[in-house]
Amino acid sequence: METRELAFAGAAEQARRLAAGTITAPELLECYLDRIARLDPQLRAYRIVLAGSARQEAGLAQDRLNAGERLPLLGVPIAIKDDVDVAGATTTYGTAAHGPAPTRDAEVVRRLRDAGAVIIGKTAVPEMTIWPFTETVSYGATRNPWNTDYTPGGSSGGSGAAVAAGLAAMALGSDGMGSIRIPSTWCGLFGIKPQRDRVPMTPHDDAWNGLSVNGPMARTVEDAALFLDVTAGDSAFVAAAGKAPGRLRIALSTKVPPPLLARIGRSQRAAVDEAGVLLRELGHDVVVADPDYPRTAIAHALSRYFKGVSDEVRLLPHPDRLEARTRAFARIGGLVSGQRMTRIRAAERELAQRVQSIFEDVDVVVTPGAATGPSRIGAYQRRGAVSTLNLVAARVPFQAMFNVTGQPAAVVPWGVDGTGVPTSIQLVGRPSDEATLLSLGAQIEKARPWAQRRPPVS
Repeated sequence: METRELAFAGAAEQARRLAAGTITAPELLECYLDRIARLDPQLRAYRIVLAGSARQEAGLAQDRLNAGERLPLLGVPIAIKDDVDVAGATTTYGTAAHGPAPTRDAEVVRRLRDAGAVIIGKTAVPEMTIWPFTETVSYGATRNPWNTDYTPGGSSGGSGAAVAAGLAAMALGSDGMGSIRIPSTWCGLFGIKPQRDRVPMTPHDDAWNGLSVNGPMARTVEDAALFLDVTAGDSAFVAAAGKAPGRLRIALSTKVPPPLLARIGRSQRAAVDEAGVLLRELGHDVVVADPDYPRTAIAHALSRYFKGVSDEVRLLPHPDRLEARTRAFARIGGLVSGQRMTRIRAAERELAQRVQSIFEDVDVVVTPGAATGPSRIGAYQRRGAVSTLNLVAARVPFQAMFNVTGQPAAVVPWGVDGTGVPTSIQLVGRPSDEATLLSLGAQIEKARPWAQRRPPVS
């Protein structure tokens, strides 16, 4: 297999080829390291490439393969978002205010290593993972490989750019207000926010007051399912992705959750309409219906978001090094009292029940993956915290609601907009029902393949 095609083969296919002996783990790693050296100076997807340790890990993986050992990801290079601990590598959260390198892996990284993964590097994030664009004073701007004038999204922007450009087989992202689904949308990837507490967050449990989860950003549904199999302590996800979903009841919704205001772009609205046509052709019962979005839910999400950032900033050893916008954001979060947070958390069940009442009639809700395309690089450089938040919220209004409810949601690549940047649809499932999203996602992937697409910077 030609090296470019090998880089885009995906984690599951690479694992099969490694097990069959048609490629070796060191060869696969060097393929990626060479591509990173050539392409990443333009994209800045990685905050740091762990070439030395990755070469050692790849060599050990090959010894295990030669000995006949078989693990789900043995020898496959995986990128880690830079808000997740990798032993010996600094977790910067995109800021110069960070502390020393951790001595232990986060639990999700430990599980990936136990499955045989080679940790290739840590991917770029916005400062304190706040924004749906990935630009910082300390580490520069990460660019979208589909159009480098634009951001890949955030906060898992480096992970999205790396996988989209063929600089990693798969990447770990985290999602507290859409941070897996937003860059997956704008980078043309399948990304899934799993059910809350499905994938371990340790040592950062209950991050952002329960909004945040860890999950995969991948080229294929099978790859994402494989990630969940090895990190969630459950081996049923790949099987679900390989199983036909049966006839589902599916609701199409383009309603923007109140009180957010957003104008849905032509390409984004067309994606939902076209998805409805395809889903009917696939035999599903498709209706137009909106979830019952409580007006208070977004305010609750924002309080948890601001307070979560404020709490994390207080743990930093050098908060004086934070960008002014981040300090302002944290100050706002500091105004949210513990009593208010207790009331907000207590109200979550009722809010979730209202939103999820639509699932009494349907199995999946389909929304746009985003209201518009991404912002241009540098668009928010001179903006304050509140001004920036108001502007970015209009681009991505469909994500935060499902961080509040905790239920799984995935984005499926669709087309491209007028700037050449990908669009997507979002699939929202019942609580703990990732299986249906994976099964339906795989059915869409088969009917409308996307994994063969290559961005201009690849």
